[in-house]
Amino acid sequence: MSDSHAPLSFRRRGVFALAAAFALAAAALGGPAPARAQTAPKELRIGFQKSASLLVLQKASGSLEKKLQPLGVAVRWVEFPAGPQLLEGLNVGSIDLGFVGEAPPIVAQAAGANFVYVGHEPPAPQAEAIVVPKDSPIKSVAELKGKKIALNKGSNVHYLLVKALEKAGLQYSDVQPQFLAPADARAAFERGAVDAWAIWDPFLAAAELQVQARVLTDGRGVAHNFQYYLAERGYVEKHPQVLQAVFEDIEVQSRWLQANLKEAAARIAPLQGLDPAIVERSLSHYPLGVKPVSPEVAAEQQKIADSFHALKLIPKPIRIVDALPKQPLKLAGH
Repeated sequence: MSDSHAPLSFRRRGVFALAAAFALAAAALGGPAPARAQTAPKELRIGFQKSASLLVLQKASGSLEKKLQPLGVAVRWVEFPAGPQLLEGLNVGSIDLGFVGEAPPIVAQAAGANFVYVGHEPPAPQAEAIVVPKDSPIKSVAELKGKKIALNKGSNVHYLLVKALEKAGLQYSDVQPQFLAPADARAAFERGAVDAWAIWDPFLAAAELQVQARVLTDGRGVAHNFQYYLAERGYVEKHPQVLQAVFEDIEVQSRWLQANLKEAAARIAPLQGLDPAIVERSLSHYPLGVKPVSPEVAAEQQKIADSFHALKLIPKPIRIVDALPKQPLKLAGH
């Protein structure tokens, strides 16, 4: 992948580095982050990545600032290169709210991070897939036995690959995983160094449109592919009204984006460094919006956590319910 696409490789890469990042942060601070003072917030600090299209749109439009103005709360946007760093920022108190995929929170919780799940986007199974070159003789997941598959270690597509192989009657040990970040995986895929690539949007959309990659399977019937909103535990308990206002604005902006997909893609594409056609295709795979984390959704996240522990991607088992708020936020329409 070209350098112009490099920033988006940060979305879920390097989750394994998170535990080390927390250890360094804790050492620098002399222990866990201190508790926040019991005062009304003057600002909401939101951690985001450029690949989070809806947040990028909100930031560019200023819609959230207008929504929170009546509450006397300003918005400070803090950009992070990747989910692990964002979770570190949440853990040490430099942000209040963040948005990441399924994998980073699991690794973060195993590393002792203090956060809670406060909401999630609807599942987006079409936004991740296992692809092969357009002229590959491989026609099914079962034919991946013994093949080299590029993927980002510990990411959402790691779980997709495990479950897709299982559905096809194969074991994870039947294939040869090649752990590569998206940019490196794209290069290996194009030069034929790997037989397949497990990847997510917008890289998936880029591969389909630019090199005509062929989808063997996406997440439908295999993996849900949720995206999560996470918040510092104390902030949720003290300022639920601020987060509720944020989610109300997310619902409004989500509806506008889905009704104006082409215009939204044109606005977002320059900020992400991608062609509008790629952004539009990627956006079409995400339902967007926000919902409270139900017991059913938490159970799905638990399955991923258990799978990651079995694969030794996290050092100990965790309970997702331990990272849920005491009182779930009352989100609009739910």
